[in-house]
Amino acid sequence: MPDSKASAADDAAPLNDALRNVLTPLARLAVARGVPFTMVEALLKQAFVDAARSVHGASGQPNRMVSRIATATGLTRREVTRLTQPAAPTAKAAPRRSLASEVFARWMSDPTYRTRKGPKALSRIGAAPSFEALAQSVTRDVHPRSMLDELIRLGLAAHDETSDRVTLVRETFVPRGNVERMMSLLGANVGDHLAGAVDNVLGDGSRHFEQALFADGLPPDAMLRLREVVLAQWKDLRASIVPALEAMLDAERQAGRDDGARVRIGLYTFTDAPASEPTPPAKARPRRIRFRE
Repeated sequence: MPDSKASAADDAAPLNDALRNVLTPLARLAVARGVPFTMVEALLKQAFVDAARSVHGASGQPNRMVSRIATATGLTRREVTRLTQPAAPTAKAAPRRSLASEVFARWMSDPTYRTRKGPKALSRIGAAPSFEALAQSVTRDVHPRSMLDELIRLGLAAHDETSDRVTLVRETFVPRGNVERMMSLLGANVGDHLAGAVDNVLGDGSRHFEQALFADGLPPDAMLRLREVVLAQWKDLRASIVPALEAMLDAERQAGRDDGARVRIGLYTFTDAPASEPTPPAKARPRRIRFRE
């Protein structure tokens, strides 16, 4: 008879490798930011309980639900009971969407506010194209001057007081020096990407678009050239997708609806340079390009 324990161990090996690859960067981030293991452990326990509860549902007898979650997660019933207690109400409001990022995206993509060469320099006030008109096309709940101050604070825009004109000084919305915002982007981008990848693994692989290209054996100076190619492709992708998304959002707003589905579309690169030790000529690294679909 086949050894069922050995078979289970063989099946678990690829999952363990995947979990290690996912958790190692998270551990690096936690250590760099001084977050102790006990805090991460508490978050992971809660995530396990929430995942098990979503599978088994919250209906039925509480004791049965606790038992099912404990069985699925390996946590004790006492721990599960504690983690499934209703959270105390807090005064913290739900996070709002970033209006600054919406203004930035429209400035980068709307033909009214850009040319083929890039975003236009805008008069601060006046009819379109002006920064005032741009900000008001996104929201009238925030004064255009306050919106401008926020973009300047984030290091994304500059205001020339002599000409009273506003310019974008960066082409990517990753505010430097704003740790809270950068952490929010990290959690949102990586979280959605990972959630989509997990959905594909647990399903038939067709729910979310996820593809990647791998290459190794590249010369050291290739990274900079490759970055320029990818950046150009991202600009083309953004220029075609953002206007389509804006048109969909405008149609929803005009129809008085604000409860539709959400989407996140991203493009990323990761480069891992080898150690500086010279590679022996007899064992030159193979040149390979691989696709993941």
